Amino acid sequence: MSKSINKVILVGNVGKDPEVRYSQSGTPVANSIVAWKRLAEIVGEYVSKGSKLYVEGKIQTSSWKDRQSGERKYRTEIVARDLLLLCPRENGGGGHQRPRHNENQDQPSRAGSGEIVDQNIPF
Repeated sequence: MSKSINKVILVGNVGKDPEVRYSQSGTPVANSIVAWKRLAEIVGEYVSKGSKLYVEGKIQTSSWKDRQSGERKYRTEIVARDLLLLCPRENGGGGHQRPRHNENQDQPSRAGSGEIVDQNIPF
């Protein structure tokens, strides 16, 4: 059996403020780069337009049939597994600490910064 690798790494500035919503079961989810559970809560609390981020995740494609036209529609999105804020929180409080969160962790850890590439992450 062959293995496949599905890994995406994005480094850059957030293009717009993320929206955090809750599923019917109460699970938090943030969009355009999709973040779930505690990672979505961290995005809602610490990330805003212009934030410098490192995002690691996977590409996921889903399809559905449009109710009005009957056409097959497709959506391809990045599902975040790990997030690192590359700059201190600007609205006070954060100091120089940089929260990092992996979806497999319960609490964010603190990590240092890396080189920042001037690109936009489409949150």
